[in-house]
Amino acid sequence: MESLGALILWPDNLLLSLLVLLVIAIPILYGARPAMHSLLQALFRGISNPLRLASRWLFKTAEVLRERNKMVLLSRGREEISQGIVKEFERVTALVERDLHGYPALQRKLTDEITRIEEEFQKCGEVPPPPPEWAKAVAAIAKIKPSSDGLVEKILEDISDSINDIYQKVIAEYRESAKQRHNILKSFMPFWRSVDQTLKRVDKNLTGMQQSAARIDEQVEKYRQIHAKSDQVEHTLTSSATILFVISVIAIMIAAGGAFVNFWLIERPMAAMVGGSEYIVGDIQASYLAAMVIIFFETLMGLFLMESLGYTHLFPLNSINNRMRRWLVWISFSILLILAGVEVALAVMRDLIISADIALKQELAGGAVTAAASSWALDIPKAAQMILGFILPFALAFVAIPLEYLIHSGRTVFGALLVLGIRGLAFAMRFLSSLARQVGKGFEHLYDAVIFLPLIIERAVLNNRGTRQTKPASGGTAAFSAKHGEHVL
Repeated sequence: MESLGALILWPDNLLLSLLVLLVIAIPILYGARPAMHSLLQALFRGISNPLRLASRWLFKTAEVLRERNKMVLLSRGREEISQGIVKEFERVTALVERDLHGYPALQRKLTDEITRIEEEFQKCGEVPPPPPEWAKAVAAIAKIKPSSDGLVEKILEDISDSINDIYQKVIAEYRESAKQRHNILKSFMPFWRSVDQTLKRVDKNLTGMQQSAARIDEQVEKYRQIHAKSDQVEHTLTSSATILFVISVIAIMIAAGGAFVNFWLIERPMAAMVGGSEYIVGDIQASYLAAMVIIFFETLMGLFLMESLGYTHLFPLNSINNRMRRWLVWISFSILLILAGVEVALAVMRDLIISADIALKQELAGGAVTAAASSWALDIPKAAQMILGFILPFALAFVAIPLEYLIHSGRTVFGALLVLGIRGLAFAMRFLSSLARQVGKGFEHLYDAVIFLPLIIERAVLNNRGTRQTKPASGGTAAFSAKHGEHVL
């Protein structure tokens, strides 16, 4: 402050002193103008260029990360579609082996039986055979005119009776034959219904095969698009992964709510078992830690159970055989069942502890201890606690399915968010780089604004010098043109 006060020429007139100092400083500032411009440019270029380089590096990193996320996403989609295609082919193979492996033999049998039925039906539709040759003789005898001769009448009556007997016998035989044919056709009705049902089942199976073939074609088309690495497939898989991530998060939150209820259901009995006044780390009670260990162990057993059943694929269990997988299933289920039974016992114990606490508080208060009434209204909470204690461990076992989808979809979602964050940071750095360059130019213009008077004089001198140099050149050009013009003329 003393050095600045020494620069003031007239302390009584501060404005005049500053004006004189400005007039003295302007020539100095004008002389230092190129150096100051270079200094400002170097200073702000030193701020802008690193920001621009960092922005370029971040954009390149975001692009590399995006390509890596795309590769992981397409690989995951290719794996899921391959598994879907394999399952569809297994389904079609099982359908063919189960329902259509005997279709050629069934078709031959159906053809033979249908041919036989048609033959029998045609026989049933035959007309009666034509009259034999003796019918002509009878017709000739019928033309004989009646007479009073008794012998002739006796012969004619005998012939008529014989013909009637023969006719009745023939008609009876024909009716018996038709009856047999109808009985044969009647015996074919159950088989015909069976054939009809079989054909309907075959048609249903063929329809199912057509639908499976359509699904396989759709999956193969998706696989082809994934192999082509098209942007549309990337967006589709990203959207699908985002939806799965949201659904998985909701399912995990619901499971966390169930685990919270389960925790408070078994915490109080665990406090009676391990000691409610024991602390492990800081303010964490031993009962809290014991209850959490039981819940985590139930979740772990459920995870191994789902993994052994093949519903999830979080662990590399493909190397073990089916026998070992079945052992894992039974072991995990047994441990989970034992833990569920333990929770039922803890739920009953919790009810007893609450009743004992109420009785103790009444006794300490000096009142008479009332015996708990045994009724269905008092048994309902105990039954509800027992049911929850048995069901919640098995409900927590299913958390492995949304957990798997959360892990696989979270890789895609967090990768996309990371790329978006890196690009945002790169854009911010590029913006700051441009802002630094503009601020540097602003300081240069501000410096020129301070020494505007010498700059105006410099510009006027340069303009006058340029005008003087232009005029002689223009006059010489006119004289040269006139001289050569006269020569030409």
